[in-house]
Amino acid sequence: MSTATAAGTSTASRLRLVVGRLHRRLRTEGGSDLSPLLLSALVTIEGHGPLRLGELAAREAVSAPTMSRALAALDERGVVTRTPDPADARSVLLTLSPEGERVLAEVRATYTATLQRRLDRLDPAQRHALEDALPALEALLAD
Repeated sequence: MSTATAAGTSTASRLRLVVGRLHRRLRTEGGSDLSPLLLSALVTIEGHGPLRLGELAAREAVSAPTMSRALAALDERGVVTRTPDPADARSVLLTLSPEGERVLAEVRATYTATLQRRLDRLDPAQRHALEDALPALEALLAD
């Protein structure tokens, strides 16, 4: 393995570890009682809805029965709305309810505040380095 390849692998490994741990800490400290799947499903419905259950399951890379159980939990909380699919009377379309919009806004605000408290502990040079790295990190999200 070349030195450049080893350095790239080390960077990738460190970044994976930091992002994963930071995400877990945000979830833990963020105070949301939504499981990662429930929260992800809400975000997906918000961004891509209205969706059928099968479409949501495919986007979340889970089986239809798993998504059906998740939707039952979301229904129980009143955060999704099911409406008949005009293209297929046997199907329903899922959208966020006003309560779902409120829950997502609250979770995002809590996660942002939690992350801000962590950023406030950094020295100015570290914060500046993170700000400079944001375009590169955002580019990693591009498909």
